Amino acid sequence: MGLAADLDYDHRTGNPVHRLGRWVGGTRAGGWVFSRSLRHLDDLVGRLSDGRHSAPGLLTGLAVLDLTTTGRRSGQRRTSHLIATPYDGTLALLGTNFGQEGTPAWALNLEAEPRATVSYRGTTREVVARPATAAEAEEIFDLAARFYVGYRHYRQRIGDRRRIRVFVLDPV
Repeated sequence: MGLAADLDYDHRTGNPVHRLGRWVGGTRAGGWVFSRSLRHLDDLVGRLSDGRHSAPGLLTGLAVLDLTTTGRRSGQRRTSHLIATPYDGTLALLGTNFGQEGTPAWALNLEAEPRATVSYRGTTREVVARPATAAEAEEIFDLAARFYVGYRHYRQRIGDRRRIRVFVLDPV
């Protein structure tokens, strides 16, 4: 049994409101707003729903998992709410940061310490993140764009200005 199946992690098509939320999130303005506000909104939704819901889940209908990494500078455990891509029985993560200039901290943390935990709907698993090969990264981006076109837009906006980290999560 793979990690995606073990966590029962998958994305659904979503209703018209979810599809609108996905479209907005993929725009330059939406990416900018989400990059600055979604984490705070997500923390609030999580507290109000006792962890049963996430802001991106409510806005877009996408499955959101928690990735807990070790801070590369602080050594402290850091949790990020992310949308993963089911890939080859496991999960992959794209460090697009909503198409913004900077690499997300969680990606830099995984580069420094690839051991992490993922949690989804009350199930937690230990994983080791490895950088995707160039061929895997292309396949993962193609798969991700099927459920969230924003990934394609983010990649186009980032262009060659920075390397987008793509990780494949292998269960421990």
